[in-house]
Amino acid sequence: MIVSMTVFGTLGLFVRNIPLSSGELALYRAVLALILIGFYLLVTKQKIPLAAIRKDLPLLLLSGAAMGINWILLFQAYRYTTVSAATLSYYFAPVIVTVLCPILFKEKMRARQWLCFVMSTVGLVLITVTGETETGKSDLTGILFGLGAAVFYATVVLLNKFIKGVDGIHRTFLQFVSATVVLIPYVLVSGSFGLSALGGVGWVNLLTVGLVHTGITYCLYFSSLKELPGQKAAILSYIDPLVAVLVSVLLLHETITGRQIIGGILILGFTLINEISVKPKKA
Repeated sequence: MIVSMTVFGTLGLFVRNIPLSSGELALYRAVLALILIGFYLLVTKQKIPLAAIRKDLPLLLLSGAAMGINWILLFQAYRYTTVSAATLSYYFAPVIVTVLCPILFKEKMRARQWLCFVMSTVGLVLITVTGETETGKSDLTGILFGLGAAVFYATVVLLNKFIKGVDGIHRTFLQFVSATVVLIPYVLVSGSFGLSALGGVGWVNLLTVGLVHTGITYCLYFSSLKELPGQKAAILSYIDPLVAVLVSVLLLHETITGRQIIGGILILGFTLINEISVKPKKA
């Protein structure tokens, strides 16, 4: 889990070095990961439960489409603002899930959940209220793309709650299939395929994003998820944004303001508090 979260946190570093549109990058990421995970399932002789897929197929297709859109928006966020600001705004997704669960699943929001929602929202506002970037583009545009990506990631999470017959790596494989099907016509309509323009560095970064950040890391993630308690997995998942912030500041030499740091702490801190359940004391 630690390895997979650390790798996820370096995604922005590699995306920055791939001269492709966000739609193309999302498509190639899905295709490369699909090939690798398909090979993994074949080697490990894991059969996809076809009978269960029929019932959940519409939801799988919707979640896969949402995943593809989520990637496009996240990659757009990287282009308009710093990796740290994009990542921290993207991690507002659990807050969105918390707010929508009472509506969709008739769950009650406790006082602690309301507090976490309010404080995380304050954190998002602090990150959003920024100036101009060195390129003259508004950070707000990138942050809004990151927030849009968070909305679609929350959509994937919520749809997965309705999918009962397909678990783990099988679900991810089918979602990648759906994402690929949705992204192909989008890329065809939005512009031509630009793989011919990739140089050596671009190819290395693209293969790394598709095979390592997505294919291999997803396999590691789901393998470790089976062995870890839910709370421990929730805590370790926050390695991702922390690594992303370090990559942004130390490797990409991007500026992060004190206000953004406080906002990030509020979002990540209170979201983590919300995800960790309080166990009742034993008598």
